[in-house]
Amino acid sequence: MTAVPVPPGISLTGDPRRHRRERRIRRAFLAAACSSIAVSIAIVLSLTGEALSFLRSIDLSSLWSSGWFPRRGQFDLRTLFVGSLIVTGVAMLIAAPLGLGAAVFLSEYASARVRRVVKPMLEILAGIPSIVVAYFAISWISPEVVRRIRPEAPLFTLMAAGLGVGILVTPLVASVTEDALRAVPASLREASYGLGARRVQTSIRVIFPAAVSGIVASLILAASRAIGETMVVALAAGGSGNSVFTTDPFRPGQTVTAAMISIAQGTDQVAGGGGGAANAAYQSLFFLGLLLFLVTMGLNYIGDRFVRRVRERY
Repeated sequence: MTAVPVPPGISLTGDPRRHRRERRIRRAFLAAACSSIAVSIAIVLSLTGEALSFLRSIDLSSLWSSGWFPRRGQFDLRTLFVGSLIVTGVAMLIAAPLGLGAAVFLSEYASARVRRVVKPMLEILAGIPSIVVAYFAISWISPEVVRRIRPEAPLFTLMAAGLGVGILVTPLVASVTEDALRAVPASLREASYGLGARRVQTSIRVIFPAAVSGIVASLILAASRAIGETMVVALAAGGSGNSVFTTDPFRPGQTVTAAMISIAQGTDQVAGGGGGAANAAYQSLFFLGLLLFLVTMGLNYIGDRFVRRVRERY
């Protein structure tokens, strides 16, 4: 195949102004992409120094004690992370079935008219301030749900906080999963129906496996959101600054984020210049923040690796 000669006086390089404009746009997009890396590095650097100072100023055995009592020099990490796991576990037990069920309904069963009405109403939950959900957990979830399961349970419990956080993250699971399900090619549905499969069989055995990467991503995002939730657990979990170690979800407890806000809510506690236990309590804010950042980054990394492994390409 012979090349067609270019007529004299005609340039194929394009308009120089358009190339300059494209280069400026490319640099702007590159700066936007690099900003997330820069922000992450800045967060780690701002936390690492005080976190190391905290570890040097305490006896490391206090990180494995009988409870979280920062003003007494007891910084039991088990209390905080077990409390966070309980709240996150309860939240995911609520959000996973409700969110996945809502996503399947919107993607496979609802008509276009119903979808236009139901999906915005579902996503309204994501816009409700978490402080409102916290008071809802105290005023209704705890007395009407938790105390019906265990009548002797106190008003503030890890269970009530977990149920409230589950309400918050349900729209996240539903929205991301619904997008993943609708991205599955219609040819797979038609092939399944053509073989005589019912709608429920098509949804569970064909569409779900094809969209598993998006479904896992939605669950990882929801778990990260639940671990980082602050206001609901700070008000509804019952850990007012101090907490003993417990694995009972029907007892008051403490989470990582609730511990951070309980320390930071008093001006004398965040001054950081008192020395001794007061200074260690102040520095524990940075230590907990660094741990929370690493846990969230680890969850996202594991989720990304899993999604890359099971992703289906069409």
